[in-house]
Amino acid sequence: MKILCVGDIVAGPGRRLFKTVAKRLRESGEVSAIVANAENAANGRGITGDIVREILADGADAITLGDHVWDQKEAPLVVEAERRLARPANYPEGCPGRGWTSFKTDIGDVVVVNLQGRVFMNPSDCPFAKIDELLTGPIPRNAIVLVDFHAEATSEKIAMGWHLDGRVSALFGTHTHVQTSDAKILPQGTGYITDLGMTGPVNSVIGRDVVPVLRKFRTGMPSTFDIAGGPSALEGCIFDIDRVSRKCKSVTAVRYHES
Repeated sequence: MKILCVGDIVAGPGRRLFKTVAKRLRESGEVSAIVANAENAANGRGITGDIVREILADGADAITLGDHVWDQKEAPLVVEAERRLARPANYPEGCPGRGWTSFKTDIGDVVVVNLQGRVFMNPSDCPFAKIDELLTGPIPRNAIVLVDFHAEATSEKIAMGWHLDGRVSALFGTHTHVQTSDAKILPQGTGYITDLGMTGPVNSVIGRDVVPVLRKFRTGMPSTFDIAGGPSALEGCIFDIDRVSRKCKSVTAVRYHES
């Protein structure tokens, strides 16, 4: 079973390309399921109900989020209502929504867990302890398990990969918007990549217009970071999961340019 995991979708340009690529890969049979990180889908910050419905209609089976999850006013209601949406599982008790979701396929259930890192990130509970709790608790033992680790530090993501090797089918990092070149299968059969990358404008600073970002870096003065224009690229990874062992057979980092 080939599952496409899509790096952070950024605003309208990212959503537009996601729709095109998802449709083509579905129709060609190149992938059987799609998981998308959409925490930047609403003008670069968070999600809305309309955007969640749009991304699901355009081909996503499940949506993961991250540190911008609460940036839109309606987000708590959206996260609570949509069962195919997962916010970081290691957020404190009492937060709306759920930290993992699942969907059915022809070869069984696929579980998607969302975690958030703690290094250079907003405070959250321990992601290592939380995933251990989930894997020994509510997550079905016979499911394919994918983990989106939304984190800043590459070391923390790599450590999580080793922590989960052989215990989940695949772990992929999100958040930095820069695709890493280390897609691989870990020794015990877990597919891994440190960061999927970004789905959004190519000629940008991680999705934002270059000029105001440069001004901010050079002067330190506040700037409005608008979404960049021009062509976009969809970055992500295709994990081929064995239906019997639930281990990863192959990992392929992908990049689809709008042109």
